[in-house]
Amino acid sequence: MKVNQNYSKLKENYLFSTISNKVSEFKQSNPNENIIYMGIGDVTKPLCNAVIDGLKKAVCEMSCEETFKGYGPYQGYDFLRQAVSDYYAEHGVKLQLDEIFISDGAKSDCGNILDIFGNNQNVIIPDPVYPVYVDTNIMNGNNINFINATEQNGFLPLPDKNIKADIIYICSPNNPTGAAYNNVQLKEWVDYANENNAIILYDSAYEAFITDQDLPRSIFEIENSRTCAIEICSLSKTAGFTGTRCGFTIIPKELKRDSVSINSMWLRRQTTKFNGVAYIIQCGAAAVFTKSGRKQINEALSYYKTNANIIGECMDEMGIWYTGGENSPYIWLKCPNNMDSWKFFDLLLNKIHVVGTPGAGFGKNGEGFFRLTAFGNHEDTIEAMKRLKTII
Repeated sequence: MKVNQNYSKLKENYLFSTISNKVSEFKQSNPNENIIYMGIGDVTKPLCNAVIDGLKKAVCEMSCEETFKGYGPYQGYDFLRQAVSDYYAEHGVKLQLDEIFISDGAKSDCGNILDIFGNNQNVIIPDPVYPVYVDTNIMNGNNINFINATEQNGFLPLPDKNIKADIIYICSPNNPTGAAYNNVQLKEWVDYANENNAIILYDSAYEAFITDQDLPRSIFEIENSRTCAIEICSLSKTAGFTGTRCGFTIIPKELKRDSVSINSMWLRRQTTKFNGVAYIIQCGAAAVFTKSGRKQINEALSYYKTNANIIGECMDEMGIWYTGGENSPYIWLKCPNNMDSWKFFDLLLNKIHVVGTPGAGFGKNGEGFFRLTAFGNHEDTIEAMKRLKTII
């Protein structure tokens, strides 16, 4: 028996585990201090009433023989896939139901999608980046080509024609930087992917935070993207499903490689390794797309957007450079006085008891930057910014 030696190439600790350990050590020495958490991007507003009603109704159905559900469809129930299709149609994107695969969240599919691709793929990943993209490709033994996202390009790198890619990761609005690609920039990536016979794995987990009507909310709004892209989305941040777990992956029928349908390959993978999302959860997810559900989740999104504005206004007042906030729940700021990101983390934790995320944890280009999230409550966000002003 041999183990997967690629795991030995991973960093010993996951970024957020390291942060958690540091905070735990601080709390042991300072048990009475009020810590404000603006690090891990977890939501704080509860599930909306429409979702709760959908979950309750489904629970009752599971108690009756006439309405009980056992194994469900591998791709998800039609009522939820139709709701997703209708949502995309609002943005001019037409989807067939069998192009939509219901999942337990974007994180799972971002890693699992690599199952259907061969070994030793040449992968393009921006730096800084969400660690899951990097770690899952290391686990699979792929060749990673990092492209530089920097202050100079607004943390929105464009294709390098000198790199031959098989797989391209794009997250827009981006985690961690909050920067979002426009139509022209995404078209460059789509053209590059088609020219290189590559596939874009497009993470749209934060599309609901886009307020600028000129920014695309789906890769499939871009011409010719159906021959080169897979879109992975989640209800975690859109509707507070971080603890409920539901998302979806979209694979167009036109997407083929070596005359093989990628859609069919993913279906085959899912039927073997995944039994689908629970019926109760899918009923709650479907409620997100109803008229009342949309109204209620928009209230929560507005709450978080207000927090982002509070943080952004504080950065403007102190003259700190940043991206994000306007179309994203993340504010990616430049550490003051050229401080490195872990030292800035320690300063905030020890001096003002605020927890953020050091940019270095997202890659070498994250050094000197810092991520704050808007997922707390108003009072904590305001208080954290007051504390920040006392040390900068």
